[in-house]
Amino acid sequence: MNLDHIRKRAEAWTAAPHDEDTIHAVKSMLSSEDTEALIEAFHQDLAFGTGGMRGIMGPGTNRMNAAVVAMATQGLADYLAHHHSGDISVAIAHDSRHRSDEFTRVAAEVFAGNGIHAHVFPSLRPTPELSFAIRQLGCQAGIVVTASHNPKEYNGYKVYWGDGGQIVPPHDKGIIERVRAVEGLHAVRRAGSDSELIHVIGAQLDADYHATIAGHRISDQLINEGSDLSIVYSPLHGTGAVSMAPALEQCGFRNVDVLAEQATPDGAFPTVDSPNPEEASALRMALERAEATGAELVLATDPDSDRVGAAVRQAGGGFRLLNGNELASLLVHYVLKSKADRGDIQEGDFVARTVVTTRLISDIAAEFDVPVAETLTGFKWIAAEIAEREGRGQFLVGGEESYGYLVGDEVRDKDAIAAAAMIAEMADVEWRKGRTLLDRLRDLHRHYGMYREALVSLKREGISGAEEIRDMMAGFRTSPPASLGGEQVVEVRDHLNGWNGLPPSNVVQFLTEGGAMITARPSGTEPKIKFYFSVSQEWLETDAHGVVWEKLGERIQRIGTDFGVQVSP
Repeated sequence: MNLDHIRKRAEAWTAAPHDEDTIHAVKSMLSSEDTEALIEAFHQDLAFGTGGMRGIMGPGTNRMNAAVVAMATQGLADYLAHHHSGDISVAIAHDSRHRSDEFTRVAAEVFAGNGIHAHVFPSLRPTPELSFAIRQLGCQAGIVVTASHNPKEYNGYKVYWGDGGQIVPPHDKGIIERVRAVEGLHAVRRAGSDSELIHVIGAQLDADYHATIAGHRISDQLINEGSDLSIVYSPLHGTGAVSMAPALEQCGFRNVDVLAEQATPDGAFPTVDSPNPEEASALRMALERAEATGAELVLATDPDSDRVGAAVRQAGGGFRLLNGNELASLLVHYVLKSKADRGDIQEGDFVARTVVTTRLISDIAAEFDVPVAETLTGFKWIAAEIAEREGRGQFLVGGEESYGYLVGDEVRDKDAIAAAAMIAEMADVEWRKGRTLLDRLRDLHRHYGMYREALVSLKREGISGAEEIRDMMAGFRTSPPASLGGEQVVEVRDHLNGWNGLPPSNVVQFLTEGGAMITARPSGTEPKIKFYFSVSQEWLETDAHGVVWEKLGERIQRIGTDFGVQVSP
């Protein structure tokens, strides 16, 4: 690594057009004897990947800041101008993170400076509503300023195309090329905040979004009578604070307790270590509130409201958190069975899951003779599948294990607001029978076989961490395990050059003779490598549910040990 080259890159940030705060911070890094901060901030450009950018906030080419946002937006504007003729418009939304509103303003001003109409929400809004807005307003692209469920130090910039889905080939690579071609902040064209090309999105779009969610209700009792099911909901200081309550109310839920301690949007996320509903600790305060009030269902969404976690009351007391695979399976079965009972499944209807999501979804869909679109990890690939089949196939429901789900196709990204409404509907159906979603899940296990999955994420930050992750993936390819947990590995699926018609991806999967599947993949949004474990077995009527569940957990642990990973399923 050439420190002189890094210093030269940094020195370009010590003069106008960079702002005074940035100039001062960079000069401090340059004068410090400790060069670690300087190296991390300037050793590379923050990667503008196939979905956008995500990184730690701060000055530098490898950080999220106003200058990086402005240059990325200039590149996107150049690509849009090259790709479209006539008027061009984009929609922009942001979450509650620090500087999200500032980055939104910068992006809008750069679009306006390039003659592009920017439709901006008046305040924070969920990511799925941005996808909805693109389609409703007829925009050619969209941006969400968010780092989703990452820690508070992060922010990000997700890019969407005119179909409402995140960018995929060929647009992703085309945009990346244009962003890389922007020669510094001097090359950015930027209008003032009072530009006539910047428009505030009106309240009607909120109403249309909530009405669309309500339109997906299935239960006649919920539609006709509403529901008194007691729900505790936490927005985890994010965008759900402005959208979830009105959406649930429109769906007929009258007894929703929005957790006051986590209802105020706050980029510091002061009451949680991580604003991620995948982590049980994030739901702690909501669960305590539910215990105190006797609520039946707990829901929580991440800062940009594209992921939702849920917990249900157990018969023996306390709450049980449902994992992402379980919620996805419940949603798919509920939608398909309800439609099948009404004779409403049409030719071309399909569901979707990613390659790391439970195969129980495929088993469910097969019973209803509904095809499954299996995609790479990341909801943009499900959105691309919806777009590719448009006109000859109707997407019904789908999801991924990382707590992201979609019902219907008006939105083209995972939608925690709509998914939460459907989860609450399923819970209401069972509650009226004196049952819970756990009873419904056991029904699925009894009928299709019991599946159990586990996820292990290893965080490896910085330059050395990225190298360690690369070495681990290389090792899986050059020296794959012959057996795992006493089960022979019978198939290795290396997605690096594409597998089964899917685009290339840095993913390796191992299948054993016992039907287990183990997947290794670096995260596309965090400095982590992720390991997914999936096992299953038939559940006989004579078996105790808990016994089979424990056996599957022990099997995952044995496989993890041989894989070199400690698993706590």
